[in-house]
Amino acid sequence: MKKRLILGNNGKKEEYLAKLFSILKKSDYITFVDKKTNFNHTEIRLLSEILWAQYEGERLISTQLAQRLGITRSAVSQIVNRLEAQGVVNRVPDEVDRKIAYIEISDETLDTYGEDMEKCLCFVGRVVEEFGEDNFNEMHRLFVSFIDLAQEMICVKTEK
Repeated sequence: MKKRLILGNNGKKEEYLAKLFSILKKSDYITFVDKKTNFNHTEIRLLSEILWAQYEGERLISTQLAQRLGITRSAVSQIVNRLEAQGVVNRVPDEVDRKIAYIEISDETLDTYGEDMEKCLCFVGRVVEEFGEDNFNEMHRLFVSFIDLAQEMICVKTEK
């Protein structure tokens, strides 16, 4: 028999929360490549932020990464130090203000993970083919809207 969380008259809200948890849990099991990664979850998130910024034509510094990841600058510095020692990322000084250092994925890392990226692109292509481009785009639009609203509500709550 399934146990149900009882919070008074919050039955519908409990259902929504369970659905949200279900989505998040199922998404944890999606793997794009068939081997284990050498990176922990936070490192992967950091690397994905750097790659996304690069895709958008931006460069990120540690402070921006800390904000995007919701962790301290000190934690970002520790992660970047570890990844830099492994040759995964580089700190690149700003041409004008040498106190500013951008965090970038190293060329060696991009080369090494190029094959994995091809596998990811193939996987995503198959998913979109099966799911349908319109469905995929609508899912993306709704998900981004949901996340934007949730982040906005969190920011409003913390400002009070």
